[in-house]
This record gives sequence, structure tokens and C-alpha cells, in this order.
Amino acid sequence: MPAVVALAASVGLLAVLDTWLFFTPLAATALAGLVWISFIAWGCHFHSGGGSKGATTAVICMSWGAIVGMVSVMLANGPLAGTGQLAAPIAVGLGAAVICLSSKIPPLATIPASVYGFASIAGPIVLLNKAPQEAVLPVIGAIIIGAVFGYVSELLANALTKKTA
Repeated sequence: MPAVVALAASVGLLAVLDTWLFFTPLAATALAGLVWISFIAWGCHFHSGGGSKGATTAVICMSWGAIVGMVSVMLANGPLAGTGQLAAPIAVGLGAAVICLSSKIPPLATIPASVYGFASIAGPIVLLNKAPQEAVLPVIGAIIIGAVFGYVSELLANALTKKTA
């Protein structure tokens, strides 16, 4: 079949499975409902070039971004709290700077992927009222699941693609 149809079939079918996973078997775990993070990591896999490199970049950089985001929230609620309404903006600015500076380390070179992880941790903290240190491992778990789905969807799409001689 044509590549775009194969990709649509692969992603569509696996999206059903990914969503079911987060709302059924994982519903009673810390990963419950974090499907959006999985989808961000899935997209990050493709954005980062696909294959094992794309999956590795998604996991490493997004996880790094989530850790930086966790620390940023902890700074806003701790040492920076005395700055009042500027605490969160200053903490986010510091976190963004750390992500940019850390991109000089080759495994952390994909700044957008780190930003996706930085942004992803906000959901469990803001929407689910999780403490930053309580949110980080489930976020990283959802990132890993999403990167795996990205990798598998690519393999399946390639297998379904009509080969020309």
C-alpha cells in the first residue's frame, strides 16, 4: 500500500491501543490519563528523525526536559517563592536557559524535544495537583511508552508499504 496509507493505518490502529492502555490497564496507576504525553513523545520520535535515533532522542531529551521542569517548579515554590508573582516566570526562564545550555551535550542536543518534556510535566502538576517529584516518574514512563509506540508505528508502516522494484 502507499506509504501515507500504511502510516495512517499503523498510527490509527496503534493510537487506539495507546489510548486504551492509559485509560484501562493503567487507569489505576500513576500513569492514568497521561496519554497526551505519550502522543507528544510519539510525535517527537518522528520529529527527531525516526528509527532508534528518534526514539532515543525522544526518551532522553523529553525526560531531561521533564526533570528540568520538575526542578523549575520546585524552585518557584521554594527559593523563588519570595519573588511573588515572578516566581514561576523566573523559574521557567531559568529552566529554559538550562535546556538551551545543556544542548551542548550531544545526547541533549535536540532542544525542542527537551521543551516537550519540560511542558509535559506541567499537566500532572497543574491538572492533577501532583507534587513535582511525584509527577516526574509517571511523565517519564509516559514518554517511554510514547517513544515505543512511535518506533513500532514506523516499523509497522514500513512493513505495510508497497515496495517497488
